[in-house]
Amino acid sequence: MSVEIKREFLREAEPHAYIDDLRLLPAMEKERLLHIGIDVTGKGRAGTFMQLDHSVVHCRSVQEGIEILNIREAVEKYDWICEYTGRLLPLAGARDGRPLTGYFIRVLPGVKARYPVQASLYIAREGLAQEVYNLVLVEEGASVDLITGCATGALVHRGMHAGITEAYVKKGAKLSFTMIHNWGKEVIVRPQSATLVESGGVFLANFVCLSGVKSLKMDPFTRLAGESAVARYNTILIAPPGTTMDTGSRVYLSAPETKAEVIARAITTGGEIISRGHIVGEVPGIRGHLECRGLMLSERGRIYAVPELEALVSKVELSHEAAVGKVAEEEIEYLMARGFDEEEATAAIVRGFLNVRIEGLPAVLQTEIDKAIAASQLGI
Repeated sequence: MSVEIKREFLREAEPHAYIDDLRLLPAMEKERLLHIGIDVTGKGRAGTFMQLDHSVVHCRSVQEGIEILNIREAVEKYDWICEYTGRLLPLAGARDGRPLTGYFIRVLPGVKARYPVQASLYIAREGLAQEVYNLVLVEEGASVDLITGCATGALVHRGMHAGITEAYVKKGAKLSFTMIHNWGKEVIVRPQSATLVESGGVFLANFVCLSGVKSLKMDPFTRLAGESAVARYNTILIAPPGTTMDTGSRVYLSAPETKAEVIARAITTGGEIISRGHIVGEVPGIRGHLECRGLMLSERGRIYAVPELEALVSKVELSHEAAVGKVAEEEIEYLMARGFDEEEATAAIVRGFLNVRIEGLPAVLQTEIDKAIAASQLGI
């Protein structure tokens, strides 16, 4: 794809008013944002990006050395950006011919983000199809925690979200990337993401979706291209009735002494979850591990675990384990013997099963995750 075509593809469309202070948003929208990890006050954040439907409405960095831009502005500002866009994933045109928007986040060499950067991709109109392109560059020796909250508005039930995210973790850099999804029950979600990690780099990816969604399908991948690079994927899912989730994580270990871990925790209360994991060892001296655990909390529903290990050379260490079942009666009886009723005991076991503790998330989100787990167990 030529530079000219890329530039046109990434141009912004249909601008909304810029929101200088996100605290001016309606109360119920601020609360919904908080539940996907986005604090509208900006406290404890190194910067904030927000896209509403097709337009960027807020974009600000508060720490020197961290750059946050609308992707259109970034393409116009830096000629070299097109060397990165479309390098890991092919750029495809929008379904309705609308150009894409999205965020550009760059952490300059050696800069350590004091607080997480937060980004929100938000659908506020019923039935809207939102398509975005995001680019993340963590330069040599830099580090950042990125929280991306994707959601529909409080009164939105139908829509579509499709996104392309490319991330580059340079030599000795670290990127912790946490995505929180909270969609309406009739929303279709199709994110694509790819990450390239250079020598000594670390990439940690956390994905959490505890809400109902009509269909979620994603297959992110990472290539560990430099010696001693590390990747870890941690996926946490709850599927209520009427929900289909098909998620997977792939890691290509392409350099010596690289390590990868792919961990998934899945709970169904009546929906369907397909949990995939794929680790490819391409050179000697690499290590990888897959783990998928599923919990059935309903007579209906389905969990399908698909672990894949692929060795292209000898002298690799690859392992996997997968288990799907229900809450053990003896565990419930043990807790009931110590004063819990049956519902409390089951909820405690489920919380321990998920073991959700993600760095950089506000306390209110942790509380919301615990509430969602308990509510799912009770069938609410």
